[in-house]
Amino acid sequence: MAAAALAGDDIVRQTSSRRSWRSGSVRDVWNAPDVFQRSSRGQVSGREDDEEELQWAAIERLPTYDRMRKGVLTQARSHGRIMHSEVDVTRLGAQEKKVLMESILKVVEEDNEKFLRRLRDRTDRVGIEIPKIEVRFQNLSIEGDAYVGTRALPTLLNSALNAIEGGLSMVGLAPSKKRVVKILQDVSGIIRPSRMTLLLGPPGSGKTTLLKALAGKSDDDLRVTGKITFCGHEFNEFVPQRTCAYISQYDLHTGEMTVRETLDFSGRCLGVGSRYEMLAELSRREREAGIKPDPEIDAFMKATAMIGQETNLGTDYVLKLLGLDICADVMVGDDMRRGISGGQKKRVTTGEMLVGPAKAFFMDEISTGLDSSTTFQIIKFMRQMVHIMDITMAISLLQPAPETYNLFDDIILLSEGRIVYQGPRENVLQFFEHMGFKCPERKGVADFLQEVTSKKDQEQYWCRKNQPYQYVSAVEFSQAFNSFHVGQQLLEELRIPYDKSLAHPAALVKDKYGISNWELFKACFAREWLLMKRSTPVYIFKTFQITVMAIIALTVFLRTEMNAGRIEDKAKFWGALFFSLVNVMFNGLTELAMTVFRLPIFFKQRDFHFYPAWAFGVPIWILRIPVSLVESGIWVILTYYTIGFAPSASRFFKQFLAFFGVNQMALSLFRFIAGVGRTPIVANTLGTFTLLLVFILGGFIVAKDDILPWMIWGYYISPMMYGLNAISINEFLDKRWSNPPPLFTGQPTVGKTLLDERGLFTTESWYWISVAALFGFSVLFTLLFIAVLTWLNPLGDNKATMLEDDESDESNRQTRSQGIKMQVMSSETQSRRGMVLPFKPLSLAFNHVNYYVDMPA
Repeated sequence: MAAAALAGDDIVRQTSSRRSWRSGSVRDVWNAPDVFQRSSRGQVSGREDDEEELQWAAIERLPTYDRMRKGVLTQARSHGRIMHSEVDVTRLGAQEKKVLMESILKVVEEDNEKFLRRLRDRTDRVGIEIPKIEVRFQNLSIEGDAYVGTRALPTLLNSALNAIEGGLSMVGLAPSKKRVVKILQDVSGIIRPSRMTLLLGPPGSGKTTLLKALAGKSDDDLRVTGKITFCGHEFNEFVPQRTCAYISQYDLHTGEMTVRETLDFSGRCLGVGSRYEMLAELSRREREAGIKPDPEIDAFMKATAMIGQETNLGTDYVLKLLGLDICADVMVGDDMRRGISGGQKKRVTTGEMLVGPAKAFFMDEISTGLDSSTTFQIIKFMRQMVHIMDITMAISLLQPAPETYNLFDDIILLSEGRIVYQGPRENVLQFFEHMGFKCPERKGVADFLQEVTSKKDQEQYWCRKNQPYQYVSAVEFSQAFNSFHVGQQLLEELRIPYDKSLAHPAALVKDKYGISNWELFKACFAREWLLMKRSTPVYIFKTFQITVMAIIALTVFLRTEMNAGRIEDKAKFWGALFFSLVNVMFNGLTELAMTVFRLPIFFKQRDFHFYPAWAFGVPIWILRIPVSLVESGIWVILTYYTIGFAPSASRFFKQFLAFFGVNQMALSLFRFIAGVGRTPIVANTLGTFTLLLVFILGGFIVAKDDILPWMIWGYYISPMMYGLNAISINEFLDKRWSNPPPLFTGQPTVGKTLLDERGLFTTESWYWISVAALFGFSVLFTLLFIAVLTWLNPLGDNKATMLEDDESDESNRQTRSQGIKMQVMSSETQSRRGMVLPFKPLSLAFNHVNYYVDMPA
């Protein structure tokens, strides 16, 4: 546009001069300047190219570290001139990212394949090999134990019986009444790179179990036999959870974070894999060969290869790819917050793993909640990634549309835990025609494949009219497939072991986490700070609550009624101290509910190796310190002098320190209880029981001297005891309580006498010991919280159940079905009688319905 403007000025000047010097036709006047216009435009274009060449030359002269962070960004200015500016790819602003993404993917449906080919062409031009992963599973069998019949129902009686029987069976006193459920039975196959694999099968056929097993995420209580290899390497030779990505059919996300923040955090934790090393080698080879890369592709690759960025350009690419750019800044939402739709949440689950560096993907029911058009577009983009970037991908879909089904290269059909067919999509109908079943012309192939193995629907597809139909079981299909030419070829390939020397060095990941411990801590700390800001109403309510309780306390124990220095004055002071201790401690109870609410997301991300448990627990502990300071400060400031505690300023700050330690200890204790309980009901039960013990053994309700000798250990491990000692010693060892007691008590002052009556310590040093113990308990409970999150798994029983009569013979079923038919016939022969319920059709009208979500500031 700038060139055109300059050319236009030249046209006006040249036309005016021609009119003044000589006359000519109108056509000559308009046609003559075309030559000059092209010349001017060429000069401007050449000047821009020279400018770009100079910038590239300057970048090439930089050291490797700086060169990997510099790129050339092309932008169109407001006056129409094209500008080439050098940018730092680690500090791209929102506008610069938008410009770069618009230049790469203006229309994602049309430009994505071109973009991926530009990426691949750059690596192929200098002979860099892209890592590939071939997944093999041989003789894989998975089984588990489950209750049958009514014992499988989640009732209170069944839960109690199951727990008792489980405990007795562990010690060998009673046999378990569970039955063995065979989920997968001797399945073998290959999932190849650069080919899209569709996993089909009716519900309960074992699709999820197979995908989890291939991703190395099988449940601990399942028994797995067989062999699974990635490029010939078994799971003990690398970290499968980081080499591949399993995308669950369940959507678990932090509701307070936006879609963009969710994907940014995922990409930050998962890291960039071998992108940086590959880009460094790519840049070196291009420099030696004198090849100038595409500026847009170079900037994109550099921006997505940098570790530890809070926002990544890869997130913008995935958002646009999955159609989430329209809701990128909307909160995901949960049961308590309005957010994105169910279909968008499903795409967030997919995008959460696509932003990572994995080269193999196992996707479980990713189309749930999506319309067929959206599913087709997403599968189409996945196909482009698989074919161009040599990715290994297996996707489980329940009922794909015909156009979606045709996008896949290979089909794996599961039925009753057995593989009925695995091979090219083009040969699947040929196999079933070989077995005597034909797909009707107007029938979707995917629907046919899932129905042909069903006992109820199989007969309608029988095509051998000259032979009587006979039910073909999944076992017979599996055996017939081994003799089919596709099955024979598969078995032949499995007989030849994969040559490990062919595996790319960067294909298999051996590091447990994608970034360093410090980067993990920074990422989790930043997320925790963000969640605290989003949960501001909770902390405001807690502050308001403790403020109200402090006002109530100072009015009940008003200073004018609080006399000090005598034995008779002890009751009100003991009450004020204990009431303060209980309120400061109980104000941390909300931490239990907040922690339990976040644990499902933590367990998912922990199992995906986003971060370890300490990276989750330590930032929470650190960021709760200011909260404790504020809550403790509000209580002490409002109550200390109004109630009439010891007037010394030093004792004011010492009580503040003691209450700060109590609050920190309580927060850590409730987090630990939440980690042990893991569900709201169990955590609340454990929390109530723990608080009961802490209160009873705290030294106030039951004095130390009244506790039985065999339970005195409980007194010394009760955190509340140290809090009570700290605030009591701080008060009663003040000089105003130093009067001698009226009667001989064995103590020199009234204050020490009062402390001795409750069995508390009577020396000033025990204040500091108690405060140190409170902070020690805070650290201890935090360490225990991290330990339970590291070793424990989420509670819940999602195992399969069996019907009571699943082993009954066929004749019994036929007898029952005949009995039902006779009852139906007899009821039809009788005249209609009885009451007819009234039915009135109703209409539903709606007008001006609006749906909106709040955008975060």
